Amino acid sequence: MKSTLFTLVFCLFCYIGFAQDADAILGVWEPSNGKVKVKIDKIGDKYYGKIVWLREPKDPETGKPKTDINNPDESMQDVPLRGYRMLKDFVYVGDNTWEEGTIYDPQNGKTYSCVITLKDENVMDIRGYVGVKTFGRTDTWRRLVLKK
Repeated sequence: MKSTLFTLVFCLFCYIGFAQDADAILGVWEPSNGKVKVKIDKIGDKYYGKIVWLREPKDPETGKPKTDINNPDESMQDVPLRGYRMLKDFVYVGDNTWEEGTIYDPQNGKTYSCVITLKDENVMDIRGYVGVKTFGRTDTWRRLVLKK
């Protein structure tokens, strides 16, 4: 009986520790170019990031809020960039790594496979790639509200 109880308690602590690690990327992050700020949330068991701030929120030609004009899907080109979900479907795989997701680049309208690696509490590397992780680009994002 004691060993069963000990096993249950041990499993509970392991699960709680794993869940806390998985949620370590929740928060607001800024890519190295500083053009946007992205809030990462958890929906169900997956992680998503949406644009919550733009350095240039309005189109200088029209004076209206910027939209996703580079999206290859014409029906999406009128969607405002602010609030746009550019990180989708990430799953925590352990060792401070989230995979199986995609990143959308509104500057060129392309979507890439992506892996996120948390370097420390306030810095993460985001690697977008096509096909093989070797052929991609890594950007370093910084957390805006620093964890202590």
